Amino acid sequence: MEGKVESLWEEVRELSLGTTVDRLHSPPTPLQFLRGFVSQNKPCIISNAISHWPALSLWPTPSYLSAALSSSTVSLHLTPDGHADALVPQPSNDSLCFVSAHVQPTPFPQALDLIRRPPNHLVAYLQQQNDCFRTEYGELESDCDGHIPWASEALGCLPEAVNLWIGNHLSQTSFHKDHYENLYAVVSGEKHFLLLPPTDVHRMYIKEYPAAQYSYSQEKGEFCLELEEPERYVPWSSVDPCPARGNLKQESLKFPLYFNGPKPFAVTVKAGEVLYLPSMWFHHVSQSPGDDGCTIAVNYWYDMQFDIKYAYFNFLQSLPCRSIDDPTAPESECEEDLGPHASPNHLNCRFSGDESATTNVEIDKDCDNV
Repeated sequence: MEGKVESLWEEVRELSLGTTVDRLHSPPTPLQFLRGFVSQNKPCIISNAISHWPALSLWPTPSYLSAALSSSTVSLHLTPDGHADALVPQPSNDSLCFVSAHVQPTPFPQALDLIRRPPNHLVAYLQQQNDCFRTEYGELESDCDGHIPWASEALGCLPEAVNLWIGNHLSQTSFHKDHYENLYAVVSGEKHFLLLPPTDVHRMYIKEYPAAQYSYSQEKGEFCLELEEPERYVPWSSVDPCPARGNLKQESLKFPLYFNGPKPFAVTVKAGEVLYLPSMWFHHVSQSPGDDGCTIAVNYWYDMQFDIKYAYFNFLQSLPCRSIDDPTAPESECEEDLGPHASPNHLNCRFSGDESATTNVEIDKDCDNV
C-alpha cells in the first residue's frame, strides 16, 4: 500500500498541481477563481487585490496603530522561543507534547512594543484566531475590506472569521491544516509558506500528543510548561521541515516520507499580495518583518464544503503506512542516501526575495533566521 500512496504524490503533481504555485497579476473573476482554484483545491498568489486598502500605507507606521488602538486591550500570545501550537519536550521527560502559548490581555501599545523590541527569552505574537479582527481591532475595520468580494461570490458565503496577525521574525507556525478556504493578505513584511496538498497526509507523520500550556510569570520573567488536566491529546504533525543544525540526516531517517518525497511548495507572500490557501492543505509559516519591525497580515476564513473530497481525504488518511505505523521498521534505502528529492532544499530556511521563491528556496544551512 505504501508504494501506491507514494505514486499518488507524484501523480497529483503531474495531473493538477505542477511544481509551482500560480501567480495572478490581478484579481480573478468569481467564476475564474471557482473553476481554476477552489474546485481544484489548488493554491495561488494574487497581486493587486488589496492595493486599494488604506491599511497598506497606514499600518506599517507604528504610531498610527498605537494611536488607533490606544485604548484597546488585546490578546497577546507569549512563548519563550516563538513556537506555539508546536511540539516541545515535556517538563518531566524527553517525550513530546503539544504546547499552546500563554495568552495575556495587554494594552495594544505595550503589545506592539514587545513585538517590535523583543526582550530576551520572550516572543510576543498577536494572533488570537477567533475572528479577532472584528472583535478586538474594530477601530481598524475601515482600513481594509470586511471580506474579499470575488472570493465571497465564488464561495457563496461571507467569511466565518477575519483574523489579524502581528509578529516578528522569531515567530513561526508548525505544519498543520485548517478546514477553511483561506484568503491570506499580507499588509507589511513577508510571510513564507511551505505547502503540501492533502494527498501528502502520510508525509506529515500525524500522531496524538498530550496537550500542554505555557504560563508566564511577569515577576520572575520565566515560563512554566504544564500538561493539561484532565489529560487531553491533540493530533499534530511530527515533522520539523527546518531541523536544527546538524540534525538533517537524523530527521530524514525518522521521517523519510517527508524528506524523501516531492519538495513542498515554497511561496513567499509579500506586502500587498494575497495567498489563496485551499482547505486541508498542510502549511508551515515563518515571516520576515518590514521596516516597522513587524509582519502584519489579515486572513479570511471561509467555510469549506465537506463534500466528496473530504470523504476521500478521510479514507486516504485511514490507510496504513509502514513508515508511520512502525517507525522502528528498517528504512535501508535511507541509511546512506536520502533519496533523489532530499537535497538540502528541504531545509527551506531562507527564502529568496524574487518571484522564483514560488518554486525554490535559497538555502542557508544554519537556519538562524527561522
